[in-house]
Parts: sequence; C-alpha cells; structure tokens
Amino acid sequence: MTVDPKNDAFVAFEHVQKSYDGVSLVVKDLNLNIAKGEFLTMLGPSGSGKTTCLMMLAGFETATHGEIRLDGRPINQVPPHKRGIGMVFQNYALFPHMTVGENLSFPLEVRGMGKDERETRIRRALDMVQMGAFSNRRPAQLSGGQQQRIALARALVFDPTLVLMDEPLGALDKQLREHMQLEIKHLHESLGITVVYVTHDQGEALTMSDRVAVFNDGRIQQLAPPADLYERPDNSFVAQFIGENNKLPGTIEEINGAKARVRLTTGELIDATPVNVTQKGEKTVVSIRPERVEFKPELMPPGALTLDADVLEVIYMGDILRTRMRVAGTDDFVVKCRNTLGQTRLTPGGRIKVGWHPEDARALDAP
Repeated sequence: MTVDPKNDAFVAFEHVQKSYDGVSLVVKDLNLNIAKGEFLTMLGPSGSGKTTCLMMLAGFETATHGEIRLDGRPINQVPPHKRGIGMVFQNYALFPHMTVGENLSFPLEVRGMGKDERETRIRRALDMVQMGAFSNRRPAQLSGGQQQRIALARALVFDPTLVLMDEPLGALDKQLREHMQLEIKHLHESLGITVVYVTHDQGEALTMSDRVAVFNDGRIQQLAPPADLYERPDNSFVAQFIGENNKLPGTIEEINGAKARVRLTTGELIDATPVNVTQKGEKTVVSIRPERVEFKPELMPPGALTLDADVLEVIYMGDILRTRMRVAGTDDFVVKCRNTLGQTRLTPGGRIKVGWHPEDARALDAP
C-alpha cells in the first residue's frame, strides 16, 4: 500500500517515553504515526524498546510520558479490553481447557454478542485461517502451526481495526514460519486491517511490511519501506542490522555532495556514497552488500572498483554460493552468487579480483 501516515494517523505516538525505574528510559521520546490499513513492523535487537512500545499500545504497559492515540482519541487511560485491539502472542495464549470454538467464542461473549452471531463469526474466522474442521479440538491436540492459526483467528474474530502481533512466528520451524509470513500478509491485504508487528527477524520484517521502524537503544533509527532500509540505510546501525554487509574501515579523504573518496586502512582509495559522514579526516566504514560484488571481469559494470582478494572459504548453500575472502586486510569479506549452471566455482587459496559499482558502496558513520 501507499503510506501517508502524516494525514489522519490511525495510530499516533507523541513524545512517548517509558521508564521502569524512574531513571533509565527504555523508550526515548517516540514519535510515530501509523496509517489506517498499514502493516508496520517494529524491528530491533532484544532490549531495543520495540516490545515495550507494542505493550503500551495494547494497554499492558503505561507510558511514563507522552500520549498514544487510536483513531484520533487518546487511549493512555483506556484499559486493554476497551481498546478494541486484537492481539497475537508468540506463545499463542490459548485457553487449554477450552475447545478451538470456545477459545474464539470468548472475546465475543465478553462483548455481549448473541449465540447466532458468535457462531457465524467463529466459522468465518476459522475459514480465514483454513482451520474450519478443527472447532471441537483442544489446543493440546494441535501442532504449533495450527495453534498459531487459531491464535490469529481469535484476534480477528471480533473484526478489530487494529491487530498487534508480538513475535507470533518465533516458535515455528523455518519452512512453516515462511509460509505463515505470507498467509498473514495476504490476510492483512484482503481484510484491510491495520497491523503492528514486532520481530527481531529482519527477513520477516522485509517480507511482510509496508514500512519498518528499526529500533535501537529506545529510539527509532530509521522508519522506511523495506527496500529503502536495505538499499539506503540512514546510519551504520541500520546498515549492519538489515541484511549482510561487508565492512571496510577507512578515513574520508575527500567529500563532495553525494560522493566521497575513502582511503582504506590498507591504503587503497575507493569511492562511495556518504551517509552520516560530512568532512575530510572523519573515520568511516565502507559498506557493500555481498550480492553486489562481482568477481568475473566480464560482468563488472563500467566504472567498477576492483581490489585484490584471497579466497579463504567457499560454502555451498544450495541456491547460493557464499565465498569468504580477504580483501583490504579484512578476512570476513563475503561474496554471494546464485548457484546456476556454469557458475564459476572458486577454490580456497586462489587470488582473484573483486569489483562493484561505486554507487553500491556506502561510506557510513564509524560505529
């Protein structure tokens, strides 16, 4: 979807702070607008503040300072059960003594719905997650993936306009997790609901989201669509947290608008796009994505930078060949290429040249 959260923000955090001890802030002056119908993911390492933000929106935590609004109304003092928000947890939080149908009926009973309407909604919600035949089973009779589907159905059964998801796929195996990512995304698109999703899994965030808020140390480091985060990180933290990166340390030799010349610690001069660096003599780390590096001379783009590389290790990963090299004194420089018919196989101990287009290199603030 096209996101314009500035106008009529459906969810708004305004100068929100959270402290548990009155001294240190877990969330620091959060300002965030989420548009109606948007799928926004809060992404970050453990302790970055993302889950605390979600819990404040749900009403399970109270903001120390600032205001949270939902559809234009302040909700700081509104108890969780009166916010009309659907919630999906990592541990499913299903009632073990109830059947699937009874689990889904519970939030409807709390809202005073009649039996006929409850049954209609339960059938519809179970059909949404392809679990219509499981209404009479108990959670213990279901697999992890099935339980997660039921938890999702329970969050959707009362037609909430906002659904919060806290690491909902964390307990699933890789294949099922990837399948559920697409299912949740398709449900979001078909129902038009607003989703706020918390994860520490960068691949999950990039796959599912309209926008991603990258958290670290209680602050949003960058808020952008997935492609912008990956291709145009705002700082060194985002570049290293989102995807895999090669890092070559150096010093800014010259800077002119959108172009910087960097002298690497081993003496080579290379060009890069400056990000969060502004002056000559500043320490920097040049970042290049592994898939943007080429080692076949005939495939290197015009104007490509080339450096000598010693092949240290070749790892077969099925669809990808991952080669670790020593480049400019760095032993963990990685090149990724597709495993296609006729693909050149490198041999450990060999010496080659690697190259990339200057536009694919970012001169970032040194961490």
